[in-house]
Amino acid sequence: MEVFTLLETLEVYIEKSRNLPFSSNKAIITNKEEMLDLIKEIRIKMPDELKQAKWIKEERQRILVEAQKEAEGVVKEAENRIIAMIDEHEITKKAYSQKAEIIESANEMSREIVNGSKNYADEYLEKTEKVLTDTLSKLEKNVGEALKIMGLEIEDYIKTIKANRKELK
Repeated sequence: MEVFTLLETLEVYIEKSRNLPFSSNKAIITNKEEMLDLIKEIRIKMPDELKQAKWIKEERQRILVEAQKEAEGVVKEAENRIIAMIDEHEITKKAYSQKAEIIESANEMSREIVNGSKNYADEYLEKTEKVLTDTLSKLEKNVGEALKIMGLEIEDYIKTIKANRKELK
């Protein structure tokens, strides 16, 4: 591979470079242009597999970030659905509770209306009974007086009617 040859050349070049005066073998004097040319040559000669590996690594990172965002979205959506379901459950429970209250209230009103109707009918019938009793009493008194005026008593009329019925048989 040409890349390894270029790297060896770079290594030899660094080894042969002079040390910077008054430094401890860490700093060297080198030709900047020659070093940059070697690095540029290495980049050009790099095998496509390394470029693809770098691209794959970057793509993998991008996919992981995207998957993380999508997972967070799914979790958030699930949390929202759970909250909505809880709210819906609470609303349903409240609706059933209100339904029971409304039915009980309607039943109570119905009982009150029925009892009120019965009381009204009873009062009306009581008044009617009193009027009829008073009327009958007045009628009996008036008929009794009329019969006495005619010289007959009701008992006499009843006796006469019974006698007439006996004759018919």
